[in-house]
Amino acid sequence: MGKFKIIKSEIEDVFTVEPTVFGDERGYFMETYNENDFKEEGIDLTFVQDNQSKSSKGVLRGLHFQYTQPQGKLVRVIKGEVFDVAVDLRKKSKTYGKWIGEILSEENKKQLFIPKGFAHGFLVLSDEAEFVYKCTDFYNGDDEGGIIWNDSDIAIDWPLDDIGEENILLSEKDKLFKSFKETETDF
Repeated sequence: MGKFKIIKSEIEDVFTVEPTVFGDERGYFMETYNENDFKEEGIDLTFVQDNQSKSSKGVLRGLHFQYTQPQGKLVRVIKGEVFDVAVDLRKKSKTYGKWIGEILSEENKKQLFIPKGFAHGFLVLSDEAEFVYKCTDFYNGDDEGGIIWNDSDIAIDWPLDDIGEENILLSEKDKLFKSFKETETDF
């Protein structure tokens, strides 16, 4: 493939993408996605929507999913640093209820692919972060669901040393999410 290094995770269908970065005294250039190169690796996806968010340190967005219009997401950080998390909600999967986390930053330029059937969230570790992602389906606010970020059954090991749990900033919607066991999905 050359332009991208695809690194499979311990959870099937979740992978990290490391782009080839060409740099000199002027700066750098990299491709962040190339349909042909991804297809050569057996990754055949159609993206229909791009999103971008900006958040401050301690903001935690998630854990989000859509019930009937699930989205695959290719996520990356263009400014700052986040801890990005995917939770397997596919009931027939051998990793059902398991999570994977990855530090994504403007420095490491890594991307994480989260397939359909996963809850997704991230915690901002830097003073500020800009987060961008490609989606395989359109967002539908009426179809959104979520799981509370600190669910004890999933037990995500959020890197809170420099933030502190008391300083986590959640949206009002995200504060109301229920536990993993209380959340019904059909993935």
